[in-house]
Formats: sequence, C-alpha cells, structure tokens
Amino acid sequence: MARLLGPLLVSPALIVILLLFMVPLAASVIGAFEVEGTVGLGNFTKAYDFYRQDIVFTAVIVGLSTMLTGLLAIAIGGYLTLGENAAAVAILRWLYRWPMFIPFIVVGQILRTFLAKSGLFNSTLVALGFLDPLTATSYLDWRGVVVAFVWKQTPFVALMVAGAMASLDRGTIEAARNLGASRLRILIEIVVPQVTTTLLVGLVLSFVTMMGVLSVPLMINAQAPTMITADIAFRLSTYRDYGVANALGLISLAISAVAAWFYLRVNMRQSR
Repeated sequence: MARLLGPLLVSPALIVILLLFMVPLAASVIGAFEVEGTVGLGNFTKAYDFYRQDIVFTAVIVGLSTMLTGLLAIAIGGYLTLGENAAAVAILRWLYRWPMFIPFIVVGQILRTFLAKSGLFNSTLVALGFLDPLTATSYLDWRGVVVAFVWKQTPFVALMVAGAMASLDRGTIEAARNLGASRLRILIEIVVPQVTTTLLVGLVLSFVTMMGVLSVPLMINAQAPTMITADIAFRLSTYRDYGVANALGLISLAISAVAAWFYLRVNMRQSR
C-alpha cells in the first residue's frame, strides 16, 4: 500500500499535464505536418513564405526585451543589496513588484493610453516644454511592445535576482568595500557572477512567457511586421487554417528551445 501512495499522489498532476499539455502538443505536431491528407512540409513552407519577417521580428523583439529585462533586474537587485539610502531602498522594494500582478491585457490597454500620439507620455513632455505638439509621434509600434514586455517582466526577474543577491555572503562585499571598490564594480565583478544561474532561469522563463503573449502585439502593434502569436490568431480566426497555425506554433517552440538550450549549456559549463 505504501508503494502505491506515491503514484496516487502524483497521478492528478500527471493527468493534468497529459491532457492539457502532452495531448495538445502531439495534436499540434501532427497537424503541422498534415497537408490535405498527406504528410509534408507544405505548412512550414507557407508559414515561411508569408510570415518570415514576423518570425525574425518576434525573435528580435523578445530577445531585446529579455536583454533589457535582465539589465534592469540586475540594477534593481543591485540597489536593493548595495544601496545605502534606506528610504530609497524601502520605496523601491515596495514599488517595483506591482507590475507582476497586472495581466498582459491590462498592460496593453494601459500603454495604449500612455504611448499614443496624444497620450500621457507625450502630453507630459509637451507640458514640461521638452516636446513640440506638432512633432509628437506615437510609440504604438515595436517600441511599445518592448516597453510593455520589459515593464511587465522586470519585477519577476528582479524578485528572483534580489533574493539570490540577499542570500550571498556579505563578507566578500564588505571586503571589497574596505579595499575601495565602488558599488558598480562590486555589483559587476562580485555579485552578478554569483547569481548568474538564478538570472538565467528568470530570463529563460520571461523569454518563453513573452513568446506566448497575444494581447500586447494585438493592442499595441497593429501593423506589420507583428509577432507570431498574432499571426496564429489571424490564421485561425480568418482562414481556419490549423495547419499553418500549428506550423507557426512549432516555430515558436523551436525559438523558445534555443533559449532553453543556451541556459542548459551555460549551466552545464558552470557545473563542470
């Protein structure tokens, strides 16, 4: 009986994974290679011919957003760990987490209002005298998508990185301070190398999350090129073309797998 207790406890989770992940994934893989009752690469050829610019656009936008997210997460975690102004540290610790609790669809709607040509951002610059109303431009393009992704994902990665930094041995940090090292040098040369694994985990999870977001590109970047998720939605809603949609989904999976491979390679290198 004791031997059966373990499998019984994990069986609900395994059933959920099987029904909600493995079965749809298998159906998508099979559907991507089905072309009018035969097996072939026609769906991938059509996806490449129609959406190759969107595929490159997606990889670049998500990659850029991931890089900026990592830099901001390091800056936030570093200030929380090395900051000397107690009030500023307390305010930052309370403030930076809020975007974590805002859904992507709400983020898209907020930034549509904030980054529009007559939105709050341009209106503030005009009121401060930094911008002429006639030269104001809309940021509802790839820049708005990057801002949305970075603003939403930075708190998630920063929370992981700040926790890892807080658990470090303070002796090495204090020794570096006694030797006259600046806070920036301590952060780059001492703190960051010790939390690289945690940082990479957060960035890979953020990369995969951003690859699957639909609401932000639809609400902010209503022009070409756009992201693969918008192409999948368009292919399903307009043409009911599940073959090309499945092919685009597998292409997204392949791009995400590259990020996972990079993380595993770095992790194995550190382990050796």
